[in-house]
Amino acid sequence: MRPLEGVRVLEVAMYGFVPSAGAVLADWGADVVKVEHAVAGDPQRGLRQIGTIRVDGDPNPNIEHANRGKRSLGLDLTVPEGRVVLDALIRRSDVFLTSFLPGARTRFGIDVDDVRAVNRKIVYARGSALGPRGPEAGKGGYDMTAFWARGGTAASLTPAGTEGMISPPGPAYGDTISGTNLAGGIAAALFRRERTGEPSTVDVSLFGSGLWAMGHGIALSLRVGERLAPPPAGAHGSPSNPLSGLYATSDGRYLAFVMLQPGKFWADVCRHIDRPELAGDPRFADAERIAANTGEAVKILREAIAARSLAEWTERFATLAGPWAPVQDSLQAGNDPQARANEYIVQAGDLELVASPVQFDVAAPDLGPAPEFAAQTEEILTELGLDWDRIIALKTAGAVT
Repeated sequence: MRPLEGVRVLEVAMYGFVPSAGAVLADWGADVVKVEHAVAGDPQRGLRQIGTIRVDGDPNPNIEHANRGKRSLGLDLTVPEGRVVLDALIRRSDVFLTSFLPGARTRFGIDVDDVRAVNRKIVYARGSALGPRGPEAGKGGYDMTAFWARGGTAASLTPAGTEGMISPPGPAYGDTISGTNLAGGIAAALFRRERTGEPSTVDVSLFGSGLWAMGHGIALSLRVGERLAPPPAGAHGSPSNPLSGLYATSDGRYLAFVMLQPGKFWADVCRHIDRPELAGDPRFADAERIAANTGEAVKILREAIAARSLAEWTERFATLAGPWAPVQDSLQAGNDPQARANEYIVQAGDLELVASPVQFDVAAPDLGPAPEFAAQTEEILTELGLDWDRIIALKTAGAVT
């Protein structure tokens, strides 16, 4: 049994951020009903082009990633009949999850007090761009703006002299991280309600998640009054540790060393690159002298590692004591044997998707595909106790799809 089996989530949200929270909750076993505009549906359904990649036909990862395992209901919140259906769903739900801006929540009558007037025990969860307080609380935003640009990541990655900024590495990057944060907050609120009987209002913003992701660096900057300086393009990595940085292989690939105690790992690295004599070299006798002679050590390591392919180093470094990793692109990461062994990539209908990162009892979540637009409308209405005459009347009134 998955940990959220029996929990009902009502999602009134669009695009990537908040729906990805619903996807995580579905991965954990919740029954997530996704309310979509009765005619247009979630605008994310129309997204086909991401950078150089275009997806034609279905399944479409641009909708599947953040909506797997849910059920879809097409509902018009602007007509009285639609509101009756929404209230019926609110009454039976444990969580109300929304991405709507404050003005829209007021206009549609789905703000905290409105929803709690129907179900006083419901956990109310909202995702925003910039947080629920302050002069910009009513503004919208996306992960590129609120998480990536404003939260400090872009400037901390973009080398000096670069025009513009380095963009996020993939679609919905900050959305997915923020959505997982929101799902965790909802789980904590459900636990509190289970213990005390009191519901919570849960807030997560893209901006707050971006700041949290940069939290260590921001704390350092605030402590010393200096910005994090991005490394120049092509830089090795650490200026005082040759075992923390990037090295090119003979086939144009890269591997990353992150051994924060170079004195501990230096001799082992030397053996693995067939340069055991360097372990006794007085220039590298201890961590202090390694730090002082980092430039020379980096030159030696670059020459040695450039002599073999990544595949050869992968075989050789299987017994290396210190942490290292190949630098992989999105396709390589998706086919990584370790990802497959841990079921981090799983089947959801006809599509392979990345599973949300939390596993329970050493098992991957059982993912279902994302629903087609409004595919479960009649099923959900029947569960609410509506007969076919009432369902047909709702369709005639334009309240449901």
